[in-house]
Amino acid sequence: MQQKLCTPVLNNFEKLFKSKKDYDVIIKSGEDDSQKEIYAHSVVLCCQSNYFDAALSDNWAEKENGKYIFKKPNISPHILENVIRYLYCGQLDLNTKNGLDVLKLLVATEELGLNTLCDYIQEFLIENQEELLQNDTVGILEFAFQHETFTKLKDHCLETICQNPDILFGTDKILSLPVHILESLLEREDLVLDEIDIWNDLITWAHAQQPTVNKDPSEWTKDDVTLMENTLLRMIHLIRFHDIPSKEYYNKVVPYENLLPKQLKSEIMKYYLASDIIQIGSLPSRSSNIKVDSVIINTQHLALFAGWIDRKNVALKKNPYKFNLIFRASRDGNTPEAFHRKCDNKGATIVVVKIKGTKRLVGGYNPLDWVQSSSYTKNTQESFIFHFNDYRDTNTGKIGRVINAANALICNNSWGPIFGNTFTKRSYDLVMNSDCKWKSTPSDYPNLHIPKKFRIKDFEVFQIVKR
Repeated sequence: MQQKLCTPVLNNFEKLFKSKKDYDVIIKSGEDDSQKEIYAHSVVLCCQSNYFDAALSDNWAEKENGKYIFKKPNISPHILENVIRYLYCGQLDLNTKNGLDVLKLLVATEELGLNTLCDYIQEFLIENQEELLQNDTVGILEFAFQHETFTKLKDHCLETICQNPDILFGTDKILSLPVHILESLLEREDLVLDEIDIWNDLITWAHAQQPTVNKDPSEWTKDDVTLMENTLLRMIHLIRFHDIPSKEYYNKVVPYENLLPKQLKSEIMKYYLASDIIQIGSLPSRSSNIKVDSVIINTQHLALFAGWIDRKNVALKKNPYKFNLIFRASRDGNTPEAFHRKCDNKGATIVVVKIKGTKRLVGGYNPLDWVQSSSYTKNTQESFIFHFNDYRDTNTGKIGRVINAANALICNNSWGPIFGNTFTKRSYDLVMNSDCKWKSTPSDYPNLHIPKKFRIKDFEVFQIVKR
């Protein structure tokens, strides 16, 4: 109803713009042969735009024969005409324009201080110019960084590269990437790339900035070290060194240890030698689209668990599951009753157990639920157990998929989680019994060499929900 009242008014303003009746502003748009005069009304421009309100003030504006003369040589006539028409009637058809013209229009809106239109055009580009953005994501990102108000476009390009890092990382495009853009990418938690690959690309980028420095760090002079330190000064602390396996660290990072601050080297050494540290520095592990509420695992574990759930032997770059923490023994109570109170009727879950006094991590995946049934047992071919020799290194993780599906799980209200259920032998592949003791005897799953009896530091259960 309201639209019916507005439409005639806006139509009249558009007629006024087209008729040029009683215009008092001449805008000279473009340069040389492409220059064109655009006629408008100062009252409309000043009402709709703070930029024009200031530009057409007595202190700034040039006048000839009672008309304001305004020059915009850097904005082409057809772009500026579209902007001025929008100020009159609120109409702008972006679908009729090619991607380059839309980008030029976007630049014009920033220069003219039209923030609402600037946001609108950015949203249009993201929603309707997918091919343009995909074909030159890095170029568009660099373009967006040149303009303070293009935050939506910048964030979209950053997210696109983080989810599809092959667009930039591992290519020659990264060699000329401005430092502030690379810094923005390395800051993000959703960069879907192994941390050691990020480190390798960072070193490659640094060498490109300092081409005179020897590629072999063992041959560096003190001046070379200083050059590379200054080049990487803003980047080193953005690397999640706790997500680089010790072997990779030794092979790929140690040769460049002279670039690391002394305090950081000390923290890294402590991390690799001590068993109770799960993070170096203040930055958490990266994740494509998830965060994890855990005192035991990080997002790299979740990516690997997701791959195992989908019957793949690798961590998934894009995690299709939410991992909702529903139970933590140290918080909710280390008893079977507390476990079932929190975990029954929650559907698929994964149990994660940290073995006390070691770096070992064990657990299992239940694709069904933990509700006790009349037979106690539950049949599934999708369950598995796992064992990490070093919980901080996902490369040490081993999976054992159920061998005997009929004996995959036991759900008993008096016991905690049970994987494998050979009652006659009192044998369970992984179990928390009624006395809150943990045991493991290979039976219905492969032998992963989990300790026969062990005490735990903590254990957690996550509900698995498909996104």
